[in-house]
Amino acid sequence: MNAINQPITRRTLLRGLGTAVTLPLFESLVPRGAFGQDTASLAKKAVTATVPRRVAWLYVPNGIHMPAWTPETTGKDFEMTPTLAPLAPYRDKLTVITGLVDDKANAHGDGGGDHARAQASYLTGAQPFKTGGANIHVGISADQAAAQKIGHLTKLPSLEIGIEGGAATGSCDSGYSCAYSHNLAWRSSTTPVAKDINPQSVFDRLFANGNPNETAEARARRENDRKSVLDYVINDANSLQKNLALADRQKLDEYLTSVREIELRLARTALDPVAPLPAGAVRPATGKPREYPDHAKLMMDMMVLAFQTDLTRVITFPLADEGSSRNYPWADADVPHHPTSHHMSDPAKQALLQKINMFHIQQLAYLCSKLDAIKEANGLSILDNTLIGYGSGNSDGNRHNHDNLPFILMGKGGHSVTSGRHLSVDNVPITNVWLTMLDSIGASIPSLGDSTGRLSLA
Repeated sequence: MNAINQPITRRTLLRGLGTAVTLPLFESLVPRGAFGQDTASLAKKAVTATVPRRVAWLYVPNGIHMPAWTPETTGKDFEMTPTLAPLAPYRDKLTVITGLVDDKANAHGDGGGDHARAQASYLTGAQPFKTGGANIHVGISADQAAAQKIGHLTKLPSLEIGIEGGAATGSCDSGYSCAYSHNLAWRSSTTPVAKDINPQSVFDRLFANGNPNETAEARARRENDRKSVLDYVINDANSLQKNLALADRQKLDEYLTSVREIELRLARTALDPVAPLPAGAVRPATGKPREYPDHAKLMMDMMVLAFQTDLTRVITFPLADEGSSRNYPWADADVPHHPTSHHMSDPAKQALLQKINMFHIQQLAYLCSKLDAIKEANGLSILDNTLIGYGSGNSDGNRHNHDNLPFILMGKGGHSVTSGRHLSVDNVPITNVWLTMLDSIGASIPSLGDSTGRLSLA
């Protein structure tokens, strides 16, 4: 490997059997004389210019207990409400937006099916065609519009992950196809993008060398030999260390340690124990972790790796599917989510719903803590250089209304937004926010679904 001579516009790779470990960007690897002078300041400017901006969407189903969510005051001095309290350490990177609407989740003559419509219209701004058959139709989603614009710049144009599996066909909600309530990302009006709920599968995609067959074989060999992906690139890593300044050597060590920690957690939480395989056999991908918190954190840690190494700049992650009736014992709410959201103003059910809402926010806070801890060449953290939209296509789950949506924006988008405030708007399509987010990463499009323009967040 001759990393020192690689162009600064490309990430460094450590290669091994079926493995390509993409690394963060290192200032030490700016080629000497790349700008006619060999100065630290020019090198710093060159690397800073390559720091990408990213976007992600985290979706929660069944609406929110709004009284515990919504701040009473607007502007910079808003109070952190009980549900939002876990985000207090990132207050200056938080934008609460109230008054947004997802109009295409409303019936418009189609009757029941608010859950299916809420998820299908959330990123598309389009009314899903009511069918339980194969003739599904909605619209391209914001993430896939971004992928079409900037996806060629990264190994993965976009990354779609999730927690819950389930039927992708058939009828799931009042005559609507399961595809609507099961998918957040839509490549076209008729083609959903399936989310990957298997952490091991996601890990393999991030560290594959581009040949799926070789990757599967290499992974089986690693497991039989009890080896890490890092064992196959250790020689490259040791060679690279010699070309790095002290700060970058520490950065490399921290990154490789985080990769190894994820591998160990995958091994501990997989459903299927690692056992020797017959000669020539290839091990299938292991199952998802047993516990939701483990599952969610693994997925979020891989989101961090994907952003840190610029493997993708666009991610969608529904924390559960619309209409989900998952129980949340980890939140002291061992009750099914969907029925609990239909609380009928019962204070006991509202309290349980608020606990579920806070549990989901705690997962977001975990992601923010990881992203904010990693500083980039422009002096900002990954969270500072990212915009994360978090919310739901339902507002009050008991009413199934789709106005005044629960929505927060985390991050600063490379200072493209003014954060640390509560912004109240008047019935603005949420797709207007998506256009603003796409602008922040250089993936501008004229319109999306029912958008009426851009929501100014500067």
